[in-house]
Amino acid sequence: MNHREPTVRLDGNRIHVRDHGGAEPAIVLLHGFPDNLHLYDRLLPHLTPVRRVVTFDFLGWGASDKPAGDRRTAAKQTREVDVVIEQLRLDPVVLVAHDASGPPAIDWALAHPDRIAGLVLLNTYYQWTMRLRRPEAIALYSTPIVRKLARGLARRFDALDRKLYFWQVGRFIRDPEVRSELVPFLYSEFRAARPAFWELNDDLITTALSRRRMIPRMRAFTRPVRIIFGDADPYLNRDVARKFHELFPRSELFLLKGARHYVQVDEPAEVARLILSAPFGR
Repeated sequence: MNHREPTVRLDGNRIHVRDHGGAEPAIVLLHGFPDNLHLYDRLLPHLTPVRRVVTFDFLGWGASDKPAGDRRTAAKQTREVDVVIEQLRLDPVVLVAHDASGPPAIDWALAHPDRIAGLVLLNTYYQWTMRLRRPEAIALYSTPIVRKLARGLARRFDALDRKLYFWQVGRFIRDPEVRSELVPFLYSEFRAARPAFWELNDDLITTALSRRRMIPRMRAFTRPVRIIFGDADPYLNRDVARKFHELFPRSELFLLKGARHYVQVDEPAEVARLILSAPFGR
């Protein structure tokens, strides 16, 4: 697929961006963890023939710079979303959030309602809810005290770290053939991103708890929102999706039967159809 890679920088650090030209408003696909922009490789062929699509790696991930000593947080990722949108002059924009990109995407949308054409939520989270369940590896690496031991073991035993990654990320994908192809590729790029992964785990609980204060602003958000969740995800599950639907007044809820946490991998054509058919910009 043809794309250009514009230079985007934040505080001197390069953010790796791919810009697939097409009709506006542009769709910006945001990855979570423990992955990168390649999570959307199966979705892109269904979107790029008709729309401008932008993907990028957050700092610390994929091909983006990995600044040492600058701890990754959801708030800092919101700045990265902003600088990509500003430097590429995307206005208005459709934001697509998955997994840990929910907080930066929703934070940006709530702060710029006049600049967002629409918001798409794919098996993601924002504020803490009783039904939200952390994946086992995320719980291991984000729970205070336990995480120190777990990280020490991961540093010491590479095979253990690899096995845990393959097991956990493998659970996110329904199709065994896709799983056997995608998981090793993502892991090959994950090792360099491990510091960012741990830093975002440190930030996860604080971010989710603090976003509960944003519920009144979610209820007042009047831009269209499409909630597209794989209904076989036991973590960011149907109850999390329904809570989003309850809070966003102009939201539509779509539960894709049998799709897991990586819904855009399991059902790329259907996810693309639901994004492209949404009343964004209307």
